[in-house]
Amino acid sequence: MHILMYRWKAYNYRDIEQTFLLLGHTVDNIEQKLGSYDIDPEFEQVIERKLAENHYDMVFTVNYFALISNVCQRRGIPYVSWSCDNPLISMYHESVFHSCNYIFTFDKTNYLEFREMGVKHIWYLPLAVDADRIETVLKEAEDLPKYRGDIAFVGSLYERNSYDRLKKKLPEYLRGYFDAVIEAQLNVSGANIVEPMLTTDILEQLQEYFRLEKSEGSFSDLGLIFQTTVLGFKIAEVERRRALIELSKRFRVNVYSNSDVSDLLRIQYCGSVDYWSVLPKVFYMSKINLNFTIPNIKSGIPLRVWDVLGAGGFLMTNYQAELPYYFKEGEDLVCFDGVEDLCEKAAYYLAHEEERRSIAENGCRKVREHHNYIERIRTMLQIVADNSVETNT
Repeated sequence: MHILMYRWKAYNYRDIEQTFLLLGHTVDNIEQKLGSYDIDPEFEQVIERKLAENHYDMVFTVNYFALISNVCQRRGIPYVSWSCDNPLISMYHESVFHSCNYIFTFDKTNYLEFREMGVKHIWYLPLAVDADRIETVLKEAEDLPKYRGDIAFVGSLYERNSYDRLKKKLPEYLRGYFDAVIEAQLNVSGANIVEPMLTTDILEQLQEYFRLEKSEGSFSDLGLIFQTTVLGFKIAEVERRRALIELSKRFRVNVYSNSDVSDLLRIQYCGSVDYWSVLPKVFYMSKINLNFTIPNIKSGIPLRVWDVLGAGGFLMTNYQAELPYYFKEGEDLVCFDGVEDLCEKAAYYLAHEEERRSIAENGCRKVREHHNYIERIRTMLQIVADNSVETNT
């Protein structure tokens, strides 16, 4: 199979491309910055030219791009996408109904939402990990002790979120209401309660201060945009900072990030790290690795969970509804419910090394055997093959 892949900054592109190659397929890449996910005439011409010059069996992207779907629909070529973010605002576009699409999403709630809209070519496919690549990185590493630590968090603290800028413009009532929404979400584990709290009355008031911009063909609305691109990132910032502050009062905490952490006085700031060459070392050498799932991901398991387990790291994570489908809590990983529970469990597992290592080994074994990219890509391609036959008959 000859595959045309649009590559952007998604972390898992390299692993997916290598998996296509291992399965005997040929991959050509396009790399170009987009002006818009929905409309970019210059980029559409680039894709059109590539498709005209070569015979491709499909176009593949991580995450969904409406403009690529439009091109593929015109050319009659399958467009396969696999989401690693949720919700994707670019999916709320009339192009999702195109017959050329084979949309795979890692969040089951997202899958069910689009199925209910009438989108037929969408499937649920959780994310994965290339444990063999990670094992090679660890075996060849000569600097592992450099990354030794008690508790580690790798990721953004979202201090540059748009809510902080918008808040200054809001009237007192709306500021108080949204602050209450943020606090309420922080007190609920494993469920997103922001959406129902954005009532029609609240959204009508918000329209005076928050401008909704969307392209032709998009059916995203104010509630969706505001809860994800504004409140979602603010909630993530508050949750992560509070947890890191409380943990750092009792334990040594390493933070690997490009965020501003100057106000986190007790944490050890370690800078940002390369996803492919350094990140596995951090996960492997840290006694406890933290995952805080951004509330925009309603039920799915984020990439960080798979990456920590694939590196043989011990993982403590907030609860997500899909975790029990694949893992046993307390055997493969550990879930926490709030900051107090997180601190208590961190103290326990730092003091019980043998139990901690056993859990990490179980989690690593499980993802290596059942949740690798070979299995996921085979499943994906089989679904595409089966449903292209249905479409053509």
